[in-house]
Amino acid sequence: MDRGTVGSAQSGRLLVEVREEGSSAVVTPAGELDHHTADLLREPLEDCLDKGFSRLVVDCSRLEFCDSTGLNVLLGARLKAEAAGGGVHLAGMLPVVARVFEITGAEAVFTVHDSLEAALADGSGGAG
Repeated sequence: MDRGTVGSAQSGRLLVEVREEGSSAVVTPAGELDHHTADLLREPLEDCLDKGFSRLVVDCSRLEFCDSTGLNVLLGARLKAEAAGGGVHLAGMLPVVARVFEITGAEAVFTVHDSLEAALADGSGGAG
């Protein structure tokens, strides 16, 4: 199945792209994720779950900033995905974003991958 962009949303500081990759939905936020831009990520994540994608891969390689509001968006999506038998996988976090997850302890509740490729490869196996 060819991968293609399913949708995107943008404000001045955050662009979110969504595409299907096999049984996963890949959501790529680029820019700054904070209380002003959080809905731009929340809505595509919820749309993916509503469409039946229980495995969400968030490609964080272009995410330059994430505050507690952004973290809460990801935690909320994680709860919904796990309730549907899936999960949220985070890939390619930049050090400044990874630090937020380390400080809050949130890294312990997500499956974190070094790269998008690793996250997608992990999805070919069983439940995780």
